Amino acid sequence: MNNAPQPAIDQLLTIMATLRDPERGCPWDRKQSFASIVPHTLEEAYEVADAIDQQNWDDVREELGDLLFQIIFYCQLGKEQGLFDFDDVVNGLNEKLTRRHPHVFGDSQASSEAEISANWEAEKAKEREGKAQDSSVLANIPLAMPALVRADKIQKRCAKHGFDWDTLGPVVDKVREEIDEVLEEVIQVSPEQGRIEEEMGDLLFAVANFSRHLSVKPEMALQGANKKFERRFREVEKTVLEQGMRLDDCTLEQLDGIWDDVKLREKKSAD
Repeated sequence: MNNAPQPAIDQLLTIMATLRDPERGCPWDRKQSFASIVPHTLEEAYEVADAIDQQNWDDVREELGDLLFQIIFYCQLGKEQGLFDFDDVVNGLNEKLTRRHPHVFGDSQASSEAEISANWEAEKAKEREGKAQDSSVLANIPLAMPALVRADKIQKRCAKHGFDWDTLGPVVDKVREEIDEVLEEVIQVSPEQGRIEEEMGDLLFAVANFSRHLSVKPEMALQGANKKFERRFREVEKTVLEQGMRLDDCTLEQLDGIWDDVKLREKKSAD
């Protein structure tokens, strides 16, 4: 009898199949569907990103396991419905990675990162054409992406086909133009919230474009701004408590003064 331990991935697949077993599986796992798992998948992906950002490598290992479980779950559902299984997913990935890297696995030559990127995009364009359902250069950009990430990706796709400004001036002018258009809607006698939202969307899209021209990832930049604001506001809260007050008892002028002090302390600490 062969008593060799079961490979870890095979054990995981067995665990997943058991969780979905109609008779002895977990009631929660048995009732899930492709659609119901999606929010959990997105949450796990964000938790991986957060652990990496904090450089907590034990958490990164654990969160990657949670994310892998999501993939295994989809594969089990696919297997049960006769759509695909884990081996199909892995084999497809192996083929795609080999095909998209001819400079590594084939005879193609690429002397720079720009050439590698161009080859990659050309191969992806062939894949889109092969799928036939949508030949647009904007095909297959997921709607579920965070909006700033998706805006950046849309703009990059268009830029690769010449639909882009080649200097910074018009990009900045567009941002200013969109700010003016937002304000035009706001000052209407009877402002329409729908129109304001639309113009704000145009402004955010223009800012994402500005960010791209500065080689800044807009989503990462906004995340950084969120963290900075949160850090400073927590210091404001701490200062208010140390002064024996509550936030709700302070005027805006008092809070602004404390905020400015926090910023000044940060600047001095950085210097």
